[in-house]
Amino acid sequence: MIPDLLRSLTPQVVTALVRRYGDFDACEDAVQEALLAASQQWPSAMPDNPKGWLITTASRRRIEQLRSETARQRREAAVALAEPPDPAPVAVDDTLTLLLLCCHPSLSRPSQVALTLRAVGGLTTAEIARAFLVPEATIGQRISRAKRSLRGERFVASGSPDRVLEVLYLIFTEGHTASSGDAVNRVELTTEAIRLTRQLRASLPEDGEVTGLLALMLLTDARRPARVSPSGELVPLASQDRSLWNREFIAEGTALITGALSSSPVGPYQLQAAIAAVHDEAASTETTDWAQILTLYDLLRVVAPGPMVTVNRVVALAQVAGPEAGLAELAAAASDPALAAHHRVDAVRAHLLELSGDVAGARQAYLAAAERTLSVPEQGYLRSRAAALAEA
Repeated sequence: MIPDLLRSLTPQVVTALVRRYGDFDACEDAVQEALLAASQQWPSAMPDNPKGWLITTASRRRIEQLRSETARQRREAAVALAEPPDPAPVAVDDTLTLLLLCCHPSLSRPSQVALTLRAVGGLTTAEIARAFLVPEATIGQRISRAKRSLRGERFVASGSPDRVLEVLYLIFTEGHTASSGDAVNRVELTTEAIRLTRQLRASLPEDGEVTGLLALMLLTDARRPARVSPSGELVPLASQDRSLWNREFIAEGTALITGALSSSPVGPYQLQAAIAAVHDEAASTETTDWAQILTLYDLLRVVAPGPMVTVNRVVALAQVAGPEAGLAELAAAASDPALAAHHRVDAVRAHLLELSGDVAGARQAYLAAAERTLSVPEQGYLRSRAAALAEA
């Protein structure tokens, strides 16, 4: 409970300090110290006003920092006389402003992700490092470089939220399908991405793409309980026990995307959410409305073309027109340099060859896909399919 409360309050406390003192870098450090103090003290003595406690504590840390900076004597003289701010005036939700700052276009994508999880999500450097399976020092360096890059930037909400959506979706995708390592998914990342997107939607309730992204995350994460077997093996969509799917998330996601599509210009996140909804509404792969999914991918290919959109559309096409039609499209798609060595192309080719009756070709493609993915569960699944075909 306390960790969840701290994460929900983090962006409010950061923005309160930045608005009062400026200097995002130093204020974020002060907030981290306050969060650490809260995690140690609150289990035995929960304050009546947690947000006010955090703002006051972080402000005192910031004042102490200013007092110790001899090069800033003039600011010290002014600030040293100030009492910690009254937390009551902080009534404006600056989450969007903070998200836009953390996803500033001058920062690299890894730095945007790390800074967003730290400053808005309230995760520690160690927690972010564990989530992405990289050394803590690497994450620390990314955050430090990002904050240095933002020195002098004005704390105002400006620009499109598109870059924020891209970062949040990247966090979710890495959590839903871990690109490397032993785990199929990383729940801490998907959970955090959904929570942050809910906060963003609270700031932009009329934005159809923000709503579409939240719907997409919910409809996708709803299948998580069925994606892993009790022994930790990856379970593909066609073999999942759909009774395990999270019906609450499906209902919420479906309602969100239905409302967005009827009230907003159509965008890529809404289309992907609509595709996810069609999958979630089906009782099985056989009863899935693949024709509707193919139509949605045709629209998505126009609105937001990309290599993975092309590959996913091939799967839908094969379901509608047969595996041979899918293989022909896949052969053309594989000429894209972005897909030339991607394991997903080999995995789809293997599946379609298996459906077409080419057992030897399918087995070879499954093994090629297993060689190219860095995900241990995916490797295990793909090799198990190849082994099953060898025994057939």
